[in-house]
Parts: sequence; structure tokens; C-alpha cells
Amino acid sequence: MLLIYTHHTTSRINYIFNLIFGNILKTDYRITNNIDDYKNYNACKINYSKTSIEENEIFIYAVNLLFETYIKQPEIKVTEWNNTKIFFQNENANASLPFDVFASSFYLVSRYEEYIPHLRDKHNRYKPNGSIAYQNDFLQKPIVNIWAQIIQKIIFDKYPDIIFEKRNYRYILTFDIDIAYAHKYKGFHRTFFSYLKLLKNFKFKEMIIRTKTIFGSLKDPYDNFEYMIGIQQAFKLSAVYFFLLGDFSTYDKNLSHLNSKFQSLIKHISDYADVGIHSSYASNKKHDMLQIEIDRLKSIVNKEITKNRQHFLMLNLPFTYLNLSEVEITDDYTMGYASEPGFRASICTPFLFYNLNMEYETNITVHPFAYMEGTFAEYKKMKPFEAQEIIKQMIDEVKAVGGDFISLWHNHSLSNEEEWKGWRKIFEETIDYGTC
Repeated sequence: MLLIYTHHTTSRINYIFNLIFGNILKTDYRITNNIDDYKNYNACKINYSKTSIEENEIFIYAVNLLFETYIKQPEIKVTEWNNTKIFFQNENANASLPFDVFASSFYLVSRYEEYIPHLRDKHNRYKPNGSIAYQNDFLQKPIVNIWAQIIQKIIFDKYPDIIFEKRNYRYILTFDIDIAYAHKYKGFHRTFFSYLKLLKNFKFKEMIIRTKTIFGSLKDPYDNFEYMIGIQQAFKLSAVYFFLLGDFSTYDKNLSHLNSKFQSLIKHISDYADVGIHSSYASNKKHDMLQIEIDRLKSIVNKEITKNRQHFLMLNLPFTYLNLSEVEITDDYTMGYASEPGFRASICTPFLFYNLNMEYETNITVHPFAYMEGTFAEYKKMKPFEAQEIIKQMIDEVKAVGGDFISLWHNHSLSNEEEWKGWRKIFEETIDYGTC
């Protein structure tokens, strides 16, 4: 068993040691504040404090961050060491690393910088260009996992008998069903006003296509569900479908939860994959709506609903996770950016969320995703082949550390029509690359 000495134990210390050693490296450990206990221990051990204790020990110099119980803007200067970005550096000659790997990991995974005043976009979301990962060009690297591997090597070189359980790489599909069908099952009023809008803009061809789709002579371009299930089964992948069941509004435009065709679709998909709630845009201001939407999905599939992803990736820390915890959501898949690909929390393994305001580890497991297809096509205006190279590079990064590679796609983007021409091929080829 690994023994970790630290001069003082805090909630932050317990959290980050459990994340690094218990979750990522998967090894047994215990923490001690007793220096004699540390000195008398003759097996694998680490000193995490401000002073070295023994010669040739594994000594990680501790900055103050993990011993604090308040939030302030720390001084951060990112440099490069052994081809890896680092911060919270030290110049202690006895230190085994030139930076505090535990404080750095905590800063990133806790999303510390999102608690400090920052600029937000028009949807009141944290802007990725405010993060140190974006500013220092490591957003597309799961650097916390990379640092964990550095720690693992240092320990193993000195104590080769220690056991680290291998964490296996996984490719996980997730789909957000914002609008299940482009034309079908919309009801009289929505269909009528859609026709009026097309007529007003002289879009007669679109009117013909809509009519043929409604009456069944053309396939609805958003109806790609059998294809999605087929891909999942062909590659033997886990998948989660998130269904938007909020009331119709400016940003929530799915079918009514009472629509029998929509309900049948949800039930059908739940036979092949996990389903979760896609919390509506409106629920961010009307928190009582969240429980209503969860209950709607629960009644349709007759299963407990424990998985969530926020519509529009509306993640406001720590309040979003407090709201999810109150309605017994245990797993959230929102941790990522709409406008940039990469790892928002700089990690590619699931982790428990830490509430910095209250200084405790929550029961919400966060599943960070690597990219959303709309980031490339709509925000960055990339061609499919340009996105493919970035996706493959991120897959390589996650494979190297045995993490979870989670992609986010929508049913409408797999139509292979109009603005989504060529994207279905990228979907297939990157899955093939990521599973080979």
C-alpha cells in the first residue's frame, strides 16, 4: 500500500488523492499526518509537504492551494517541462517534480477558474478562451491523466513491487436528440406556421419536400435512429441518448412529450442503449421544470433516470450540479465546450464533482466529452476532413492514458444532407479509428 505523508489533511487533499491514486491509477493508499509513521514505513511512500524528510524520497513540494478553504485568483505561469505543460512550479532541489502536480490537477478538475469572475457568452456560458488550457494550447490534451502517468512512473521506478490496476480505454457514443424529426409529427399548428413561413419566403421546393415527408413518400432527414443503433451494434459500443422533453420555447423545440410517435421512438431506443434527460434551456431558470422533465422520461421508459446532459451545454458551476443532485441525477455528460473541442476539465476519465463553494465532494459523476460535431461544423466552420484530423489526435491522446473517449453527435447531423454532407463519413471513420 502507498503511504502519503502530508502535514495537514483537508477536503481538497482527500479529493485529489482519491482522484489520482484511487480513480486514475487504481492503487491502494492511505494518508498520514504523523511524521514518525512516515519515517518508520519501509514500503512505498510519498512526502507531500513543504519540507523534505528523508534522502532519496519521493518528495512533491506542496504549494498552498490544497490547504486553503477559500477561492482566490492564484498566480499561474505555465511553462513546459519534458514536453508537458506545467504550472505551480517550485525550485526546491529535493523535489521529485518541478511543479505541484496535485494542486495543478485540482485546479483544473475542480474548474477553479470558473468560480473566479469571468466573461460569458450570450447564453451565459463560460467562454473557453478564458481558460488556461485554451490560452496555453493544452485544451485537447487530458493533461491530468498525463500527469498521473508521470507520478506512476516515479513511484514504480523506486518501488517496482507496487500494483497499479490497468484502466482500459473506452470509446463511448452519446447523442443529443434536440429535434427528433425535421417535418413529421409536429402537429397542426407548428406544421401550418411552417408552411406559412416557407410560402412567405417563396421556398416552394422546400414545401414540396416537407409535404412528401409528412405523407411518407420521403424519409425524414432527421430520422437516422436505425442507422445510429446499427453503428453502435456493429462496433459493440456503449451509447447514451439524451432526449429533450421540455415545453416548446425559443430554444427548446422538440416534439411534445405526449406525442405517441415520439414516445414510441424513445421506448425503442431504450431497448438498445441507455437514455438520459436532455435538460431544457428553460430549466436553467425554472428549476422545478427539471424534475418535471425527468418524470416525463421516466414514465415513458418505465426506468429510473440518472443520466443528464444540459441542452446548449448550459453548465453554471456549482449551481447546475446542485440542481441535478436535488433531483437524484448521478451522472452528468455536460463537461465540455460548445465552441471548442477538447477537455474542459483537462481529464478523460469520469470523476466526482467537487463543490468549491462548499468544499466537499459531491455524488455527481462527471463524464467529460471530447468534442461535439457542431463545434467543428457550426462554430469553427471547418470542413469534415479538417475535423477528422483533430478528432484522431484526441483519440490518440485518450488511448495513451487509458481514458474514456466520449463523442457528442445529434441525429440531424447524420443526415448526410445539405450542410451536413460528408459528416456521416467522419462519424464512421473516426469510430473505426477509435475502436481499432
